[in-house]
Amino acid sequence: MPVNPRFLVLGATAKTGRRVAEKLVSHGHDVRAVSRSTIPAFDWTDPQTWDEVLRNRDAVYVTFQPDLAVPGSDEIIARFAKCALTHGAKRIVMLSGRGEEAAHQAEDALHHSGVDATVLRANWFFQNFNEDLFLPHIQKGKLALPAGDTPEPFVDANDIAECAVACLLDDRHIGKTYELSGPTAVTFAEVAKIISDVTNHPVCFVPITLDQLDAGLVADGLPDDVRGLIRYLFSEVLDGRNSQPTNDVHEILGRPPKSLRHFAEEAAKTGIWDIAKHA
Repeated sequence: MPVNPRFLVLGATAKTGRRVAEKLVSHGHDVRAVSRSTIPAFDWTDPQTWDEVLRNRDAVYVTFQPDLAVPGSDEIIARFAKCALTHGAKRIVMLSGRGEEAAHQAEDALHHSGVDATVLRANWFFQNFNEDLFLPHIQKGKLALPAGDTPEPFVDANDIAECAVACLLDDRHIGKTYELSGPTAVTFAEVAKIISDVTNHPVCFVPITLDQLDAGLVADGLPDDVRGLIRYLFSEVLDGRNSQPTNDVHEILGRPPKSLRHFAEEAAKTGIWDIAKHA
């Protein structure tokens, strides 16, 4: 890449995209961060929006919506990579989901596209508990999910973003596929206990069925594609296949990943989990 590479970050308002853009800017890099709501806008379903955002860019951080596991994502990723190469953006780091076998075709499409690719497969984010998804339920003191006793080594979105930046800047990561996890696997019930401990307010975990979860998602007004993705994650991915923590965050950053308890302690200081306020 050039001495002063210019970066494109997709998903500018999403958990990792926002953080990747912030970290690159803090390092003094030229960053164009885009989403469907930015000017210029970027929309995966509208290839006509791709050219403008790719102009005068050397490297791209890719997050795909709604998820790489959806059918046809491999064709879209291959087409985007070809478009990126046309504009001279040869370096692409892409976020994927750990254990999502349905996403492997899209990962392969990127690796075989001719770009200098790195794939980051991530476990579930810490930030699902304090930014969206599970937040309203935690604020009401109850986390009801079809998760059973399956442990998950949840990972900090900040660690993912830091790994993405390192991979964008260092050619040693080209061609690699990493699996990013936190340091310890815990169950959702244990997450609820940790949040209870750091907030001094009880958050109870209630096991439910997948159909009960889906009914709640309908009541919450989630669109069908998001509901389908959540059902997929709980029915197929959260089966224990990802329970073993990895060492890849340490391999990339030279330090261990942040712990869930440390994250929870910091999040609690913001008042986001003020149970009394939201009861």
